Amino acid sequence: MKISILTDNNPGGNTGAEHGLSYFIEHEGTKILFDTGQSDLFLQNASLMGMDVEERDLIILSHGHFDHGNGLPHLPGGKLICHPGCFVKRYRTIDHTYIGLKNSRDEIAQKFDLTTSKAPLRVNDSMLFLGEIPRITDFESQQTSFSFEDGSPDFVADDSAVALQTEKGLFVITGCGHAGVVNTLEHAKKATGKQRIYGFMGGFHLKKRDRQTIETIHYLKKNRVEHVIPSHCTGLPALVAFAESFQIQSVRTGDTYTF
Repeated sequence: MKISILTDNNPGGNTGAEHGLSYFIEHEGTKILFDTGQSDLFLQNASLMGMDVEERDLIILSHGHFDHGNGLPHLPGGKLICHPGCFVKRYRTIDHTYIGLKNSRDEIAQKFDLTTSKAPLRVNDSMLFLGEIPRITDFESQQTSFSFEDGSPDFVADDSAVALQTEKGLFVITGCGHAGVVNTLEHAKKATGKQRIYGFMGGFHLKKRDRQTIETIHYLKKNRVEHVIPSHCTGLPALVAFAESFQIQSVRTGDTYTF
Protein backbone atom coordinates (compact mmCIF):
# COMPACT_ATOMS: atom_id res chain seq x y z
CA MET A 1 0.00 0.00 0.00
CA LYS A 2 1.33 3.39 -1.05
CA ILE A 3 -0.14 6.81 -0.26
CA SER A 4 1.29 9.92 -1.96
CA ILE A 5 0.50 13.40 -0.62
CA LEU A 6 -0.42 15.58 -3.60
CA THR A 7 -1.96 18.40 -1.56
CA ASP A 8 -1.94 19.20 2.15
CA ASN A 9 -1.51 22.27 4.33
CA ASN A 10 2.27 21.91 4.75
CA PRO A 11 4.71 22.25 1.81
CA GLY A 12 7.46 19.77 1.04
CA GLY A 13 10.92 20.50 -0.29
CA ASN A 14 9.87 21.55 -3.79
CA THR A 15 6.09 21.07 -3.71
CA GLY A 16 3.53 23.74 -2.92
CA ALA A 17 0.79 23.71 -0.29
CA GLU A 18 -2.70 25.07 0.20
CA HIS A 19 -5.48 24.59 2.72
CA GLY A 20 -6.77 21.35 1.24
CA LEU A 21 -6.17 17.67 0.80
CA SER A 22 -5.47 15.29 -2.07
CA TYR A 23 -3.96 11.82 -1.76
CA PHE A 24 -3.06 9.26 -4.42
CA ILE A 25 -3.71 5.78 -3.03
CA GLU A 26 -2.28 2.61 -4.55
CA HIS A 27 -3.42 -0.68 -3.03
CA GLU A 28 -3.74 -4.22 -4.39
CA GLY A 29 -3.36 -3.06 -7.99
CA THR A 30 -5.97 -0.26 -7.75
CA LYS A 31 -5.15 3.44 -7.96
CA ILE A 32 -7.46 6.01 -6.38
CA LEU A 33 -7.30 9.79 -6.41
CA PHE A 34 -8.76 10.69 -3.01
CA ASP A 35 -9.88 14.35 -3.04
CA THR A 36 -8.43 17.08 -5.25
CA GLY A 37 -7.71 20.07 -3.00
CA GLN A 38 -9.10 23.49 -3.92
CA SER A 39 -7.14 24.18 -7.14
CA ASP A 40 -4.93 22.51 -9.74
CA LEU A 41 -2.05 22.40 -7.22
CA PHE A 42 -2.48 18.64 -6.82
CA LEU A 43 -1.66 18.24 -10.54
CA GLN A 44 1.38 20.53 -10.30
CA ASN A 45 2.71 18.62 -7.31
CA ALA A 46 2.02 15.26 -8.94
CA SER A 47 4.11 16.37 -11.92
CA LEU A 48 6.97 17.42 -9.63
CA MET A 49 6.70 14.03 -7.92
CA GLY A 50 6.93 12.22 -11.27
CA MET A 51 3.38 10.93 -10.99
CA ASP A 52 0.58 10.80 -13.55
CA VAL A 53 -2.81 10.98 -11.84
CA GLU A 54 -4.44 10.04 -15.15
CA GLU A 55 -3.24 6.50 -14.42
CA ARG A 56 -6.02 6.16 -11.86
CA ASP A 57 -8.94 3.77 -11.72
CA LEU A 58 -11.22 6.00 -9.70
CA ILE A 59 -11.72 9.33 -7.93
CA ILE A 60 -13.27 9.39 -4.46
CA LEU A 61 -14.53 12.68 -3.03
CA SER A 62 -14.64 12.59 0.77
CA HIS A 63 -17.20 15.42 1.12
CA GLY A 64 -18.46 18.55 -0.60
CA HIS A 65 -16.16 21.27 0.71
CA PHE A 66 -14.19 23.56 -1.60
CA ASP A 67 -10.79 22.52 -0.23
CA HIS A 68 -11.43 18.88 -1.15
CA GLY A 69 -13.35 19.06 -4.41
CA ASN A 70 -12.65 22.29 -6.28
CA GLY A 71 -9.73 20.64 -8.06
CA LEU A 72 -12.20 18.42 -9.93
CA PRO A 73 -12.75 20.88 -12.86
CA HIS A 74 -9.05 20.55 -13.70
CA LEU A 75 -9.51 16.86 -14.55
CA PRO A 76 -10.81 15.65 -17.93
CA GLY A 77 -13.28 13.22 -16.37
CA GLY A 78 -13.32 9.62 -15.18
CA LYS A 79 -15.11 7.53 -12.59
CA LEU A 80 -16.12 9.45 -9.46
CA ILE A 81 -17.71 8.20 -6.23
CA CYS A 82 -19.12 10.41 -3.48
CA HIS A 83 -22.06 10.85 -1.11
CA PRO A 84 -25.16 12.38 -2.79
CA GLY A 85 -25.09 15.25 -0.29
CA CYS A 86 -21.77 16.60 -1.60
CA PHE A 87 -23.45 19.12 -3.89
CA VAL A 88 -25.49 21.15 -1.41
CA LYS A 89 -24.87 24.87 -0.97
CA ARG A 90 -23.13 25.42 2.36
CA TYR A 91 -21.57 28.30 4.27
CA ARG A 92 -19.54 29.28 7.31
CA THR A 93 -22.11 30.39 9.85
CA ILE A 94 -20.00 33.22 11.29
CA ASP A 95 -19.69 35.25 8.07
CA HIS A 96 -21.80 33.33 5.51
CA THR A 97 -18.74 32.63 3.35
CA TYR A 98 -19.54 30.03 0.70
CA ILE A 99 -17.51 26.84 1.31
CA GLY A 100 -19.28 24.34 -0.96
CA LEU A 101 -18.17 23.06 -4.36
CA LYS A 102 -17.96 25.49 -7.27
CA ASN A 103 -19.66 23.00 -9.60
CA SER A 104 -23.21 21.69 -9.34
CA ARG A 105 -24.14 18.01 -9.41
CA ASP A 106 -25.35 18.37 -13.03
CA GLU A 107 -22.07 19.96 -14.10
CA ILE A 108 -20.05 17.22 -12.43
CA ALA A 109 -22.28 14.48 -13.86
CA GLN A 110 -21.83 15.86 -17.38
CA LYS A 111 -18.07 15.54 -17.10
CA PHE A 112 -17.58 12.53 -14.82
CA ASP A 113 -18.97 9.01 -14.61
CA LEU A 114 -20.64 9.84 -11.30
CA THR A 115 -21.84 7.33 -8.70
CA THR A 116 -23.35 8.61 -5.45
CA SER A 117 -24.08 6.40 -2.47
CA LYS A 118 -25.15 6.82 1.14
CA ALA A 119 -24.52 3.12 1.71
CA PRO A 120 -21.02 1.63 1.85
CA LEU A 121 -19.86 0.86 -1.67
CA ARG A 122 -17.23 -1.76 -2.46
CA VAL A 123 -14.57 -0.55 -4.88
CA ASN A 124 -12.90 -3.97 -5.06
CA ASP A 125 -12.15 -6.91 -2.75
CA SER A 126 -9.86 -4.79 -0.55
CA MET A 127 -11.32 -1.25 -0.78
CA LEU A 128 -14.59 0.15 0.52
CA PHE A 129 -16.10 3.64 0.20
CA LEU A 130 -17.81 4.05 3.57
CA GLY A 131 -20.78 6.18 2.50
CA GLU A 132 -22.68 8.06 5.21
CA ILE A 133 -21.12 7.63 8.65
CA PRO A 134 -23.57 7.28 11.57
CA ARG A 135 -22.96 9.67 14.46
CA ILE A 136 -23.15 7.35 17.47
CA THR A 137 -20.77 8.80 20.08
CA ASP A 138 -21.77 11.51 22.54
CA PHE A 139 -18.54 13.48 22.12
CA GLU A 140 -18.23 13.83 18.33
CA SER A 141 -20.17 15.95 15.83
CA GLN A 142 -22.09 17.70 18.61
CA GLN A 143 -21.58 21.21 17.26
CA THR A 144 -20.95 22.74 13.86
CA SER A 145 -19.69 26.05 12.52
CA PHE A 146 -21.35 25.45 9.15
CA SER A 147 -24.86 26.11 7.86
CA PHE A 148 -27.01 25.53 4.80
CA GLU A 149 -28.46 28.21 2.56
CA ASP A 150 -31.58 28.48 4.74
CA GLY A 151 -29.48 29.01 7.88
CA SER A 152 -30.07 25.56 9.37
CA PRO A 153 -27.02 23.80 10.84
CA ASP A 154 -24.86 21.71 8.50
CA PHE A 155 -23.20 18.77 10.25
CA VAL A 156 -21.63 17.62 6.94
CA ALA A 157 -23.60 14.37 6.70
CA ASP A 158 -21.84 13.68 3.38
CA ASP A 159 -18.49 13.29 5.16
CA SER A 160 -17.06 9.86 4.30
CA ALA A 161 -13.81 7.90 4.10
CA VAL A 162 -12.23 4.90 2.41
CA ALA A 163 -11.30 1.67 4.19
CA LEU A 164 -8.44 -0.43 2.85
CA GLN A 165 -8.30 -4.05 3.98
CA THR A 166 -4.80 -5.39 4.67
CA GLU A 167 -3.38 -8.51 6.29
CA LYS A 168 -2.69 -6.41 9.41
CA GLY A 169 -6.18 -4.93 9.63
CA LEU A 170 -8.11 -1.93 8.29
CA PHE A 171 -6.32 1.19 7.13
CA VAL A 172 -8.85 4.03 6.99
CA ILE A 173 -8.27 7.32 5.17
CA THR A 174 -10.46 10.38 5.76
CA GLY A 175 -10.59 13.81 4.17
CA CYS A 176 -11.66 15.92 7.14
CA GLY A 177 -13.20 13.55 9.65
CA HIS A 178 -16.26 15.74 10.28
CA ALA A 179 -18.13 12.66 11.49
CA GLY A 180 -15.45 12.03 14.12
CA VAL A 181 -12.55 9.59 14.16
CA VAL A 182 -14.29 7.09 16.45
CA ASN A 183 -17.58 7.21 14.52
CA THR A 184 -15.65 6.69 11.29
CA LEU A 185 -13.66 3.72 12.55
CA GLU A 186 -16.64 2.05 14.21
CA HIS A 187 -18.55 2.38 10.93
CA ALA A 188 -15.57 0.95 9.01
CA LYS A 189 -15.56 -2.06 11.34
CA LYS A 190 -19.26 -2.66 10.86
CA ALA A 191 -19.20 -2.12 7.08
CA THR A 192 -16.26 -4.46 6.48
CA GLY A 193 -16.86 -6.99 9.24
CA LYS A 194 -13.23 -6.52 10.30
CA GLN A 195 -12.36 -5.49 13.87
CA ARG A 196 -8.60 -4.89 13.71
CA ILE A 197 -7.55 -1.32 12.83
CA TYR A 198 -4.05 -1.04 11.38
CA GLY A 199 -3.98 2.68 10.64
CA PHE A 200 -5.93 5.93 10.40
CA MET A 201 -4.81 8.85 8.25
CA GLY A 202 -6.08 12.23 7.03
CA GLY A 203 -7.89 15.21 8.47
CA PHE A 204 -9.06 14.52 12.02
CA HIS A 205 -11.03 17.79 12.43
CA LEU A 206 -9.80 18.13 16.01
CA LYS A 207 -8.83 21.66 16.99
CA LYS A 208 -8.23 21.62 20.75
CA ARG A 209 -7.05 19.45 23.59
CA ASP A 210 -10.62 18.83 24.69
CA ARG A 211 -12.79 15.85 25.57
CA GLN A 212 -13.19 14.80 21.94
CA THR A 213 -9.43 14.78 21.37
CA ILE A 214 -8.71 12.87 24.60
CA GLU A 215 -11.49 10.33 23.95
CA THR A 216 -10.19 9.84 20.40
CA ILE A 217 -6.64 9.19 21.63
CA HIS A 218 -7.96 6.75 24.24
CA TYR A 219 -9.92 4.86 21.56
CA LEU A 220 -6.94 4.63 19.21
CA LYS A 221 -4.70 3.37 22.03
CA LYS A 222 -7.32 0.88 23.21
CA ASN A 223 -7.61 -0.46 19.66
CA ARG A 224 -3.80 -0.61 19.35
CA VAL A 225 -3.79 1.34 16.10
CA GLU A 226 -0.24 1.09 14.76
CA HIS A 227 -0.25 4.06 12.37
CA VAL A 228 -1.89 7.33 13.45
CA ILE A 229 -1.26 10.08 10.88
CA PRO A 230 -3.22 13.32 11.45
CA SER A 231 -3.00 16.08 8.85
CA HIS A 232 -4.85 18.92 7.08
CA CYS A 233 -7.54 20.23 9.49
CA THR A 234 -6.01 18.94 12.74
CA GLY A 235 -5.17 21.91 14.98
CA LEU A 236 -1.84 22.38 16.79
CA PRO A 237 -3.17 21.76 20.36
CA ALA A 238 -4.66 18.46 19.17
CA LEU A 239 -1.46 17.56 17.31
CA VAL A 240 0.56 18.14 20.49
CA ALA A 241 -1.79 15.80 22.38
CA PHE A 242 -1.40 13.13 19.68
CA ALA A 243 2.39 13.54 19.72
CA GLU A 244 2.41 12.66 23.41
CA SER A 245 0.75 9.29 22.72
CA PHE A 246 1.86 8.36 19.19
CA GLN A 247 4.93 8.78 17.04
CA ILE A 248 3.27 11.18 14.62
CA GLN A 249 5.07 13.22 11.99
CA SER A 250 4.22 16.34 10.02
CA VAL A 251 2.49 15.38 6.77
CA ARG A 252 3.84 17.43 3.86
CA THR A 253 3.09 17.65 0.17
CA GLY A 254 5.43 15.45 -1.80
CA ASP A 255 5.63 12.84 0.95
CA THR A 256 5.00 9.18 0.16
CA TYR A 257 3.93 6.64 2.78
CA THR A 258 4.49 2.96 2.06
CA PHE A 259 3.02 0.23 4.24
